[in-house]
Amino acid sequence: MFFHPMDFLILIAFAVSIWAQFRVKGTFNKWSEVPASSGITGYEAARRILDANGLYDVPIEPVPGRLSDHYDPIHRVVRLSEPVYYETSISAISVACHEVGHAIQHKVHYPMLVLRHKIFPIVNFASGLAPFLLLAGFLFQATGLIGIGIIFFSAAVAFQLITLPVEFNASNRARDIMVAEGFITNEEERGVAKVLNAAALTYVAAALISLLELIKYIMIFTSAREED
Repeated sequence: MFFHPMDFLILIAFAVSIWAQFRVKGTFNKWSEVPASSGITGYEAARRILDANGLYDVPIEPVPGRLSDHYDPIHRVVRLSEPVYYETSISAISVACHEVGHAIQHKVHYPMLVLRHKIFPIVNFASGLAPFLLLAGFLFQATGLIGIGIIFFSAAVAFQLITLPVEFNASNRARDIMVAEGFITNEEERGVAKVLNAAALTYVAAALISLLELIKYIMIFTSAREED
């Protein structure tokens, strides 16, 4: 009940996730030491892109921490960590433009972002109950509870899978805009790609872990039904 052959793959995926976390921090720190030739800060890059896309009413706020950058779709605010907000590095501009990419997605109603927003309340509810349903189902050998738990857990996995194209699209938008606006040179694109790709890998690893766990639960459920 507590061990399954799929656990080997899950452990490997978990190791990849840990490595991805270290990589994104290391890559960010490395390119934080490399100033962009344009000399603009993350805030200035973000503000220029927002204004160029007619998003004058979207504010940019500095927040404490490192790699705490995000776009808040509810309040329509771009929040940048202090190292990104104030610095002129390749990392700062890359992360700032990526977050603005989400604001642009919001404006143009990018389908995958719209879908993610719509299912978030359902996912938030389902993901909170799924672990308890699965645990109860395993402890009491109740296949019905396991089945319901799998359905609820599937919602969380779907959310993570939908997040992948959202993140990749925001990064692609960021790269195109940074070059078009002259924030970086063609030679500096390599650093931008490394920063954004490292960040994207963390989402891929997290989605992979959840997907493997879902497959494991489905296999356990199928096996239990066959025994019944």
